Amino acid sequence: MSLPRLYPLLLGLWLALALPGCVDPFEPEVIRSAPNYLVVSGFININGVTSIRLSRTQNVANSGAPAAEPRATVAIQDEAGTSYPLSEQVPGTYTSAALSLSPARRYQLRLRTAGGREYASALVTPKVAPPIDELPWAVEDRGVRVYVNAHDATNSTRYYRWTYTETWEFHSAYRSGLEYVNGRMQPRAEDIYQCWGTAGSTSIAINSTARLNQDVVARYPLILLPANSVKLRFKYSVQVRQYAQTAEEYAYWEQLKSNTESVGGLFDPVPSQLTGNVQSLTDATEPVVGYVGAGTVTEKRIFIASNELPLTQQYETGYNCAPPDTVPLARVPTVFSTSVVLPLYTVYAPMSNTIVGYSSASAECADCRRRGTNRRPDFWQ
Repeated sequence: MSLPRLYPLLLGLWLALALPGCVDPFEPEVIRSAPNYLVVSGFININGVTSIRLSRTQNVANSGAPAAEPRATVAIQDEAGTSYPLSEQVPGTYTSAALSLSPARRYQLRLRTAGGREYASALVTPKVAPPIDELPWAVEDRGVRVYVNAHDATNSTRYYRWTYTETWEFHSAYRSGLEYVNGRMQPRAEDIYQCWGTAGSTSIAINSTARLNQDVVARYPLILLPANSVKLRFKYSVQVRQYAQTAEEYAYWEQLKSNTESVGGLFDPVPSQLTGNVQSLTDATEPVVGYVGAGTVTEKRIFIASNELPLTQQYETGYNCAPPDTVPLARVPTVFSTSVVLPLYTVYAPMSNTIVGYSSASAECADCRRRGTNRRPDFWQ
């Protein structure tokens, strides 16, 4: 190769090596007064319960939860004008009764805020979601990966989206077998050692088979559980929900995923304005964030028990607790009169049945309800 032709290659190599070390991340000046736009999140389930969340946009520097939009009037409406109301369960979250709506009709969401502003989503034709074939999982170098397999023999789905809810068993760091009630130490009536945690999906999981000959999703990587995850220590379960989407709805979620998950690096795409299907009926120029689709939802649940995983697997407990302390009898009323410190078990004098005190630990380390619920889920196996 001649030297002149080599110069561009050498220059390109030098730039590739030098640029990562000399480019500083762009940190724009924080906008002090962020626009207060309405955000509509949800999906019209024509064969079940519909849940819609209304909130407001916030400054990018604000890491807290978005402000809810309470006391709104929300309803599903079909193209014939029939309305199905939603009621507010918690501030900003609106839920319908279990519905069985015709897939042959088009539907939209209509709402009126407490301030009197009206909004509506576009009329959409429901998409029927095919069943989830299976949720295979595998132990990999980075942990346990859960996949999704699905297909549509009619080749009519093509655009898929998934959400999921995880549930896992966990134990408190120490077992409290006693409780101090009305000035008396007694056996604990309620088990606060074994609990279950729950978490919903936070990332956007979508996949398209539009460029494939067959409408088949094969081993889409949905969840990665780190090898030492506390979720795997005893038993883990995940319920996956599958949605079929239109091409327009898929494009919205693809854009949202790009804006929220692929921004920050030198070669990441520049965030773009989201174009949803919800508009203001009060002011046509008012931006509204959200896309409300319609259709059915299919679900599948799996369990992963610790005895199905390698014996060499080491898991986090989720706790960083000091060793239990012994509380002498004279200090029992003072120490255990609040729920900050809990008694664990009785401490006896050496070679004697004489009680000298009680072992103790913080409630954070001895009461698993601080991090979950001790009510066994109905579906738990």
